[in-house]
Amino acid sequence: MSQRLEHRTALVTGSTSNIGRSIAVAFGAEGAHVIVSGRDDTRGKAVVAQINAAGGTADYVHADLDGTASASRSLADAASDLLGGRIDILVNNAGIYPPATTLTADDAMFDRVYAVNVKAPFFLTQAVAPRMVAAGGGVIINLGSWGARLGLPVGALYASTKGALETLTRAWSAEFGPQGVRVNGISPGVIADPERDPTVEHPADALMRGTPTGLPGHPDAIGAAAVYLASEDAAFVHGTVIDVDGGRTGVTVIEGPNPFRAAA
Repeated sequence: MSQRLEHRTALVTGSTSNIGRSIAVAFGAEGAHVIVSGRDDTRGKAVVAQINAAGGTADYVHADLDGTASASRSLADAASDLLGGRIDILVNNAGIYPPATTLTADDAMFDRVYAVNVKAPFFLTQAVAPRMVAAGGGVIINLGSWGARLGLPVGALYASTKGALETLTRAWSAEFGPQGVRVNGISPGVIADPERDPTVEHPADALMRGTPTGLPGHPDAIGAAAVYLASEDAAFVHGTVIDVDGGRTGVTVIEGPNPFRAAA
């Protein structure tokens, strides 16, 4: 059975845990040589060991993407060196979420969230996209959020950064698509960290009520979507953001008697 990403190379930012880890593991299972990156060396090396133990190929690069162009360029250079001089797939996943409201966010928080969530992927794409063009093509996948399209009373700052990244997805598709680089995004819904205690309800679980699934998703669902977008199966997909959210943004489930049902 062929692997959809065989002989491809991939850099996944923020891939030491949760969604990023699932994407990296899924890429490794599909034959890609994966660079796992993040700030937690112990977790990062554990993800690499997991991929290699399953028959894949992976390496770890420590990266603190603080929003500076130099940090993004350093990661791009280190990843390229380990991948034999090319990066076929870039996943901009690294991000931070402070549970702040507009009134509780301060200057330092604002700058930090935009640095990690917007500036870092911007400058990483700036460093990687030209290399992809020179190599004949590539794929960039950005991680957005359902929170960018449905208003919540908490997290406006975070939501605005994800809205920016989804806008960049379309802009980069127009800019780099004609040069052979496909750019798309994934908008995850509420995703449950597999490492959390399953017996304790998380406040975010309530946000999935009234959806077809009714429950948070698993990070592997995002990994599967990323594999699709990175593969030739999505060769005709450009500038789109795929909702992988259990129906949160597109569907409302009516519980109890249906008020729209015609009377007998």
